[in-house]
Amino acid sequence: MQTCTLNGTWQLSAGHRSLESVDMQIPGTVLSGLLAAGKIKDPFYRTNEDATRALFWKDYVFTRTFDVDEELLAQQHIVLVCEGLDTLAEISINGTFLAKTDNMHRTWKFQAKKLLHPGKNEIQIVFRSVLRFIEDYSYEAHKKINYIPCGSMKGNQLLRKAHSMFGWDWGPQTIDAGIFRDIYLQGYSHARIEDIRIHQQHAKNVSVQTSITLSESVPGQKLCVELSEDGADKPLQTKLCKTNADGVAAVDFVIENPKLWWPNDYGDQPLYIVRTTLLDEDGTSLESITRRIGLRTLTISQEKDEWGNEFAFCVNGVKIFTRGGNYIPDDCLYTRITEKKLDYILESCRRAHFNCVRVWGGGYYPSDAFYDLCDEKGLIVWQDLMYACNVYDVTDAFAENCRQETYDNVRRLRHHASLGLWCGNNEIESAWDHWGDFQKETPYLRADYIRLFEEVLPKAVQEADGETFYWHSSPSSGGCFDNPDDANRGDTHYWDVWHGQKPFTDYRKYFFRFCSEFGFQSFPCAKTVNSFTLEDDRNIFSRVMESHQKNDAANGKMLYYLSENLRYPKDLTHLLYASQVLQGMAIKYGVDHWRRNRGRCMGTLYWQINDDWPAPSWSSIDYFGRWKALHYMAQKFYAPHAVSMTLEDHRCHVYFSNESFETTEYSLTLSIRDLSGNVLETYETKGNSPAFSAIETAVVDICSWEDQKDDVFLEAVIHTKDQKVLKDVETLVPYKYLNLKNPVISTEAKETNDAFILHISSDCFAPFVALDFDDADVIFSDNFFHLTDKTVQDIIVKKEDILQGHFENAEDFRKRLQILSLGTSYARS
Repeated sequence: MQTCTLNGTWQLSAGHRSLESVDMQIPGTVLSGLLAAGKIKDPFYRTNEDATRALFWKDYVFTRTFDVDEELLAQQHIVLVCEGLDTLAEISINGTFLAKTDNMHRTWKFQAKKLLHPGKNEIQIVFRSVLRFIEDYSYEAHKKINYIPCGSMKGNQLLRKAHSMFGWDWGPQTIDAGIFRDIYLQGYSHARIEDIRIHQQHAKNVSVQTSITLSESVPGQKLCVELSEDGADKPLQTKLCKTNADGVAAVDFVIENPKLWWPNDYGDQPLYIVRTTLLDEDGTSLESITRRIGLRTLTISQEKDEWGNEFAFCVNGVKIFTRGGNYIPDDCLYTRITEKKLDYILESCRRAHFNCVRVWGGGYYPSDAFYDLCDEKGLIVWQDLMYACNVYDVTDAFAENCRQETYDNVRRLRHHASLGLWCGNNEIESAWDHWGDFQKETPYLRADYIRLFEEVLPKAVQEADGETFYWHSSPSSGGCFDNPDDANRGDTHYWDVWHGQKPFTDYRKYFFRFCSEFGFQSFPCAKTVNSFTLEDDRNIFSRVMESHQKNDAANGKMLYYLSENLRYPKDLTHLLYASQVLQGMAIKYGVDHWRRNRGRCMGTLYWQINDDWPAPSWSSIDYFGRWKALHYMAQKFYAPHAVSMTLEDHRCHVYFSNESFETTEYSLTLSIRDLSGNVLETYETKGNSPAFSAIETAVVDICSWEDQKDDVFLEAVIHTKDQKVLKDVETLVPYKYLNLKNPVISTEAKETNDAFILHISSDCFAPFVALDFDDADVIFSDNFFHLTDKTVQDIIVKKEDILQGHFENAEDFRKRLQILSLGTSYARS
């Protein structure tokens, strides 16, 4: 098989000669090409989004020349393969029309040999304006759609393009178009390997059954299938086989003493390679395809119990508490979503003790690298199909397009060890059930929901992957509008804390079986705000700041929650800081509650992990990869061992969550301290926490401290037998009422070969101590932490975690450090 890449330098021009041709790199898009050529300004800066949006009323033309040699032309078939065309593309080769495409989520393949000739050839791809397509769209009778998702544009759902490219309530309307993945020619003169399906059967040993289907029904075609451990020099087993009359072959490997794949924090992630090679009569390789797999069982348990039906990921027979978040596209310009960027985001998830990421349905299907990384890091993937918060006009052509899109992506991804669940859409069943604006749409469109999401897509997933668990929508109780928000079945999205402006305590009213969305907004740090603003813009109600806030009234919501919990900050920097503290507090409140009720609730996925541009949002990691308070806090509240407290009826309840295979011996010290950090009262106990449990370790009466509630706080410290130290802090009143002292924080630093170590202490209670550098980006071992007494804490920055910037020595590191805390965040008289 011969391959000729068409990546590289192309020429980009606009229709109607409104743009002189510029050179650009493919994979690339209109925005990446124009930015690199200096033809447009940064879409993310100030209000440049408006001018960027207007660009896409035009058509754009991508052109390049390429050489075709005699060896390629001698092949019986030459196929043009386009792995990512966004979206309405018309392809011509040497001036002759070849094909149209209308789905950015599909891999397109076209027979192209008849249009090629030896030597120089030219390919041209015209991308038609999606905005004009929407404007000119003709609805069938009774099927006009009026609904528009928050922050998006009317008609975004009329074509198969990432919905969030039209804007969302956290991202801009940048639209874009282009060739965002590889494009190449493939030449061959033999039957191709069309499909490889791998099935596992688990007992004492593991059977790996591989079924290979060729593109043609060629009986007797020889194949070689090898099974090896990932990274090994030679295979564990090699088997030869031949196709039957239908062009299908099968091979079964039995693995003794199998190395099982486990999610993060439950075990290792060993991987195996299945390599399938098509051979000619002489045994020469014609084509080879590799699939990397993990040996595991992975499904969703919905067993009946005393509350209803559980909803729990079950891995190798173990029901785990799912800990993770929702992933959106990492950038509005998809060609900037590199493997390096994906690795950073997913490694940040692993370090915060995630065991799952949900790929949200309003974006795109990530690259193969995303899933490879999830395999390696032990991150289960909850994979939405790409439909979210929309009403769809399901014509026959649209349904078939969606069906083929599903085949493409399910076949591409189904072998991954990390793949845990297919989900039909985000929030659409729930919307049709009770969202007010959806109820204004016609019954014909409601029927289209049933057709697409209860018939077409489930059937397509079943045909392409009959093994991975399928869930019709999120949230859902199982489909068919059967009370999709039922708290006792299926998964739930809970937004009354935030959208409903309910207090954090509202989380404790609900015992969802699995909370797959809940969130709270914050601003990014000052460095990130400075990247898209001028100094005069740096007010949260300025035009520029509000243009980057895509959720209606969200800045006001943050101020409301601020007023309920904290004192008003003294400047913008501290306001940004306070918003992050609030976000971390809110999500911790929910996670702690649901982890305490392990067994009834079996998972939390907060909204959201990341950003696609610099802006206020629900993310725990901002656009530039800077961890917010929430991500640092997640390292603790998502850890396998975690401590939490609740205050009820003048009693303090202390809980220990043990998400491990071992019973854990522990000792607890609960202290009541004054705001200078002095211990006023202590309670101690010891015990054992069973594996996979959440237990109440202590109940302590605190009513005697009611008269001093503005001047004391509680600290719970758990020491485990394996030397872990777990801490939690609680106050008897909101932080705004505490008579916090103005702390004097002392620091020393030293340098080792691979790290800087900061020794930090305070002369009094200093809650939510935040560390940062104005001119460097690092990941601290801990941040937004509490200094509860005068004890020195060590904070480590590994040199490999210096992401941007440089430090000459330990003293340079210490002097440039910026320190914020709650006690210094507001003006004092």
